[in-house]
Amino acid sequence: MMLRNTLIFLSESKAAKAVVTKTPLRRMSARFVPGEKVDDFLRAAGEANSIELSVTGNYLGEAEHDERTARDAVAAYLKILDGIIERNLDGNISVKPTQVGLEIGKEFYKENLRELMDRAKEAEIFIRWDMESSDWTQATLDPFEDLWAEGYHNMGTVLQSYLRRTMDDATRMNELGARVRLCKGAYAEPEKVAFQEKEEVDQSFLDVAKLLLTGGNYPALATHDDVIIDLLKIFISQEGIDPESFEFNFLSQLIGFLQEMQIGPYRKHPQKG
Repeated sequence: MMLRNTLIFLSESKAAKAVVTKTPLRRMSARFVPGEKVDDFLRAAGEANSIELSVTGNYLGEAEHDERTARDAVAAYLKILDGIIERNLDGNISVKPTQVGLEIGKEFYKENLRELMDRAKEAEIFIRWDMESSDWTQATLDPFEDLWAEGYHNMGTVLQSYLRRTMDDATRMNELGARVRLCKGAYAEPEKVAFQEKEEVDQSFLDVAKLLLTGGNYPALATHDDVIIDLLKIFISQEGIDPESFEFNFLSQLIGFLQEMQIGPYRKHPQKG
């Protein structure tokens, strides 16, 4: 629990980012974060594409409380998107809602995101909405459904198997036809909203994954857990599920692992610091 809280804090800290990107720790962090510039991401994305891996780009940052800096975050995502388009890369983008204005308010968030959504829609590029702590789950899904109703279907969200509500949320996303990325979850959450035991979280992941695989729209299963992967491989084989109808997601440093697993479409997650 302490390690989880520490990692979340570091991910949102400007000081921690400076330490990791400006000191000798940069060599170690490069396993997870290719660099600080858009070109670093595009280089890593091109390398991934060269071995037939698709990519998702993240722009690492903290929650923004000011409209100007929230707009700056969208501008950074637009640069990544333009690079993907110009270089004809097989990739998409994952945005952090509070980084682009969700804390400021739902209406500002939707308007701030609209330019990115419009440009991505025109280029037929997918935008993934990240999921943060449970405090933001409903606050993220509400504007998601608003924009979905407006016709922005080039987007999907993330659901976390450790939340007790996730089966219901996955069912709703299946009803919409929205794409879901399923992960276990990384935030410290109270027992009333989240499973506390690993066995419960793992079982929830399996149950929700099966729901998405049989009734969802191209689900992304984000796990490095080889036991879960093996169980899902058995389920996929038994159900005769098309291997092109889903993908497994891995962080960029695990390419060797996923190549050995031989489990279907993969998506690498290089991140821009």
